[in-house]
Amino acid sequence: MVYVVGHRGAAAVMPENTLKGFRYAIALGVDYVECDVHLSRDRRPVVIHDATVDRTTSGKGALRDLTFARIRSLDAGQGELVPTLDEVLEEVHEQAHLLIELKGLGVEEAAVEVVKAHGMVDDVTFSSFSLDRLAAVRAMGSELRLRAILPNPSDFELACAVELKAVGIDIRFSHASLHLVESAHRKGLEVLAWNPDSWHEQMAMIALGVDGISSNRPDMLLEKLGRKAPTTIVPEAEDPTGSASGTE
Repeated sequence: MVYVVGHRGAAAVMPENTLKGFRYAIALGVDYVECDVHLSRDRRPVVIHDATVDRTTSGKGALRDLTFARIRSLDAGQGELVPTLDEVLEEVHEQAHLLIELKGLGVEEAAVEVVKAHGMVDDVTFSSFSLDRLAAVRAMGSELRLRAILPNPSDFELACAVELKAVGIDIRFSHASLHLVESAHRKGLEVLAWNPDSWHEQMAMIALGVDGISSNRPDMLLEKLGRKAPTTIVPEAEDPTGSASGTE
């Protein structure tokens, strides 16, 4: 059975990368929650996708120029705050696995330290578009789980993922093919497709034999799979902070 990843929680349904969004995804029954981590100016790991706060919050400015206190004062949608990585780990603990995409420069060490402090190494996977960044994480521990984000991977990139002892690769769903999935599987790599948000797209990924699907609409995918858990949480708005479709 394909595993389901709530992309930034459920980014097309709830404010992305917020505790409210993560709670909603967990209540649906996702296997993984995916989030993005940057550092504030004072080096606090905060969960937000962009390098600036402009798109997803009530504020403006680059994260590297903003203190944690300033970031924390912003509205991230529906009154939600920009959460810390600590808060997200506490939220998902013993409820779902966490897929952390490392975004901000120098965030690797801080993120790994926080995960280790929570004793959640076995519950977390680190991902990145940068193989060099993943190599830096690997140097911090052989026990750390890695995924390489390779939108349309070459044979060389697949070999690099194997060398890093990554558990798998994340590919853009529009680039997925039976040849690519089978090639990755022969190398012992799981394949996660991102971000098919219609049932037609999701069904096509299942037909290709991917191991997991990351989606901004995990509610739709889980319902079609017959796995959607009963929940009293009702979405207040569709796509409240701008479309996240097709982006990691």
